[in-house]
Amino acid sequence: MGKDRLAAFSDGVIAILITIMVLELRIPHGADWRALAAVAPSFFTYVMSFIYLAIYWNNHHHLLHTVSRVDGLILWANSHLLFWLSLVPAATAWLGQNLPAPVPVAAYGVALFMPAIAYYLLQQAILHRHGRHSVLAEALGRDLKGKLSPVLYAAAIGLAFVYPWLSVAIYVVVALMWLVPDRRIENRVGEG
Repeated sequence: MGKDRLAAFSDGVIAILITIMVLELRIPHGADWRALAAVAPSFFTYVMSFIYLAIYWNNHHHLLHTVSRVDGLILWANSHLLFWLSLVPAATAWLGQNLPAPVPVAAYGVALFMPAIAYYLLQQAILHRHGRHSVLAEALGRDLKGKLSPVLYAAAIGLAFVYPWLSVAIYVVVALMWLVPDRRIENRVGEG
C-alpha cells in the first residue's frame, strides 16, 4: 500500500484533536482582567498542547517522506501513535482546570511521554520495512532529541508530585527543543 492514505488519515485525526481542544476552551465569565485570568491556565495548556500536536504533525509529515511502501506493522505503529495523541485533549482539559495539581501535571506528562514512545516505535517499524541503510536511518543518526525527550518526560512525571511547576517547565523546554525544525529528514530527502 502507498503512504498517501496513511498520511491523509493521520492529518485528519490530528486536525480533529486540535478542534476538540479548542472546543474545550471556555469564554471568560465577565469583562475584566480577573475573568480573563480565571481562564488563563486553560488557555496556557491549550497553547502548549497545540504546539505539541503541531510538532507531531510536522515531524510525522517529514517522517512519511522517507516511506515508499506501507505494511501492516507501519499501519499499526501509526495507529498506536494516533491513539496516544488522541488522549492529549483530555489531559489538556484536566490540566487546564487543575493547574498545578500534581496528579493532572503527571497525567499530562504521561500524555506526552506515550506519544514519544509511540513515535519511536513508528520510526522502528519504518526502519524494519525500509532497512537500516534507508533514508530514514541515515537521517536519524544518533537522534539525540528523540532519546532525550522521553527521559525528560519521565523525570517530569516523577517531579510532578514534588515540584509540579518544574514539571510544567520541563514540558515547555521539550516543546521548545522540538520547535526548532528538525531538518535531518528534509535534508536527506532533498539529497535523493
